[in-house]
Amino acid sequence: MRKDCCNAKESDLSALRLRQGYILKWVLVINATMFIAEFSSGYFSGSTALMADSLDMLGDAIVYGFSLYVLHKSEGLRATAAFLKGLIIVAFALGVLAQATYKAFMPGLPIAETMGLVGIFAMMANGICLFLLTRHKDDDINMRSTYICSRNDIISNAGVLMAAVAVYLSQSKWPDVLIGYAIAILFFRSAWPILSEALAQIRAQNKKEIF
Repeated sequence: MRKDCCNAKESDLSALRLRQGYILKWVLVINATMFIAEFSSGYFSGSTALMADSLDMLGDAIVYGFSLYVLHKSEGLRATAAFLKGLIIVAFALGVLAQATYKAFMPGLPIAETMGLVGIFAMMANGICLFLLTRHKDDDINMRSTYICSRNDIISNAGVLMAAVAVYLSQSKWPDVLIGYAIAILFFRSAWPILSEALAQIRAQNKKEIF
């Protein structure tokens, strides 16, 4: 009876990992595609907010790649991967801060229409990702950190759309720059719980291995 129970649990876990892997592959493809679209659009339109959001897409694609890699690994390795995801988010936050500061001292006005159009498509893509990930957000730290990244994308997209409207109405670059700073702050805030939880799990796993 106990052996049958263990086999059933192992089968359930294997099925769960397969479902997680299927979803992670889809969101990886979506984010990688949107990174290319947003980065090129942000570069040619001169939008800091779009560039910041595209870097978020790239960071998420890397995060999903990590998540796929450690999907069938040990709990300790999944916690380590989550910690690396937190560091990646911090790195992109620093990059967005640098980009926004650079644009603050440079002349030029971003193209609001391009920002708005691409921002709408990005929000639709991220909405699909968030929908796919929501049912797995409480599975483990690996999927939870992935869900947080996707949730950040929606907030970031909303910021891009707000910046597009504000730039169009004010004919000023400052809404775009300020939204870039806001996105960077969001990155820092979301990285902290991922890093702290992952570090706690790594320490707990190390204690188990010692004893």
